[in-house]
Amino acid sequence: MISFLIRRLLASIVLLFVISAIAFFLLSAPHTDVGRTLLGQAAEQSLVDAKNAELGLDQPVLIQYLNWLGNALRGDLGTSWFTSENVLSAIGNRIPVTLSLMVGVTVITAIVSFALGIWAGVRRGAADRFVQVIGVVGYALPGFLVTLIVVLVFAVQLRWFPAIGYVDFFTSPAGWLSTITLPILALSVGSIAGVSQQVRGSVIEVMRKDYVRTLRSRGLSPRRIIFRHVLRNASAPALTVLGMQFVGMLGGAVIVEQIFGLPGIGSMTVSYTTRGDIPIIMGLVMFTVIGVVVINLLVDIVVSWLNPKARLA
Repeated sequence: MISFLIRRLLASIVLLFVISAIAFFLLSAPHTDVGRTLLGQAAEQSLVDAKNAELGLDQPVLIQYLNWLGNALRGDLGTSWFTSENVLSAIGNRIPVTLSLMVGVTVITAIVSFALGIWAGVRRGAADRFVQVIGVVGYALPGFLVTLIVVLVFAVQLRWFPAIGYVDFFTSPAGWLSTITLPILALSVGSIAGVSQQVRGSVIEVMRKDYVRTLRSRGLSPRRIIFRHVLRNASAPALTVLGMQFVGMLGGAVIVEQIFGLPGIGSMTVSYTTRGDIPIIMGLVMFTVIGVVVINLLVDIVVSWLNPKARLA
């Protein structure tokens, strides 16, 4: 188990370095005259050149990357070109919003998907067809359309939740719950559609195994067979899919946070990307990559515990 974790951890570290290099070179290649953009079109060229030199943009891209990497390894991701904000502080202020959204979506997706998948895989018949319809509809509906439907139904028609805005948890837990519920619901639909289908398929496959027939012949109750034996073996593929859904959730968070007015990482990405603020963008890229790496590492650990054969992969 330890050697498995070391291999995964080393691979994750290499991935971080590779993606940081690719992202930096791609972002640095096409950028405009930043000094001119910051100082205005009427600024003298000498002032523009001095500003670019101050930002280190007069150096070769490779040197710029090595300087950025050295600072990043010391915990310094730089400052925003346009607002002079510290990158770590700016992102840190937005993380709680997006993190609460991601955790909520993951928990709801896991609970609902496993419930639907087990129900469909065990009951079959009408239950199976119902879950398959949910999966098809969930896949077919675009994320922005699901978000609009959620707003129209629960905010405009029923008026159960606010359509826009965000309340910090420590300011008002009840207010936080009311403002985060619709975004979580909007993001959960697509994830539930995918994970529930995987759970259903895994449960059906495991239920056909010889050892399940043996357990039945010994007189074990269906509930005990499902929750003590079938679910353990059927969970590994579903958890892998759930981990993959995390990337899609981050992409969906950009749309959802914009629509609901949440001050999270998604809305921040749109705001600073349109400005071309490379220090902030690089910080957001690294935050996203680290989040994905950590989630995948946790999924690998859980899957290897559920299925020891996975450690050999």
